[in-house]
Amino acid sequence: MKTAIVTDSTAYIPKELRDKWNIHMIPLNVIFGNEVYQEEENISSIEFFEEVRNRPLPTTSQPPVGQFAELFERLGEEYDAVISIHLSSGISGTYQGAVTAAGMVENVKVYPYDSDISCMVQGFYALEAAELSEAGVEPEGIIRRLDEMKQSVRAYFMVDDLSNLQRGGRLSSAQAFVGSLLQVKPLLHFVDKKIVPFEKIRTRKKAMKRIADLLGEDAASGEEYKAVIIHANREQEAIEWREELQAEYPNVEFLIGYFGAVIGTHLGEGAMGMGWVKK
Repeated sequence: MKTAIVTDSTAYIPKELRDKWNIHMIPLNVIFGNEVYQEEENISSIEFFEEVRNRPLPTTSQPPVGQFAELFERLGEEYDAVISIHLSSGISGTYQGAVTAAGMVENVKVYPYDSDISCMVQGFYALEAAELSEAGVEPEGIIRRLDEMKQSVRAYFMVDDLSNLQRGGRLSSAQAFVGSLLQVKPLLHFVDKKIVPFEKIRTRKKAMKRIADLLGEDAASGEEYKAVIIHANREQEAIEWREELQAEYPNVEFLIGYFGAVIGTHLGEGAMGMGWVKK
């Protein structure tokens, strides 16, 4: 059985990796006034952060259901099944769009999958699924492996302030930080598919150390992990952090990812995070 792997643009899997593993990508949109950009297609993360310095903050939107249905139908000409892996349904309707489209196509069996998260941690699921698909694993077996991964996935991120998240309605329990936004670097994570506060930390440096310590708690088991450092237009800082962490945690393989246009709209420039999963 041939199984196609689909994910959305917020997985931020570099194009060369998508091409290598034959991962199909459906883009979300950022909208500046009357101009609609498909992220990762006609606006890169670097272009996005340059754009927002000079313009009001854009809005974002999920792919139209028809775009999903069209992709699934096209894949059905070549594949027997599609696993469609998407960002958390608690912060976007993208997964639900895939579910709706799956019910509209008849030439292929579609398995929509809610990653409960986003960015390159979501990308880990897509890459794992693509490797298993290439190895000939049936769709149900791939889904079981993704569910197994979910048990060890962790991700934490820090924003310079919460204003974008609050404005976009992507943050629950934001009142926990009201009155202290200027004094702290909020550390956030996903719980039950939604972004919620984890801890209030005083400085950026301490917030990053706290994230590293949380990784250390898991890595102390000696088991092998894969981790990704995710930055919002802070590549050099991410590279330096990776060098420090690689020396400290030899059983962890570190990648560098990024917050692209859609997630960057809600987190703002300067955000930094890290996610990891047991290999």
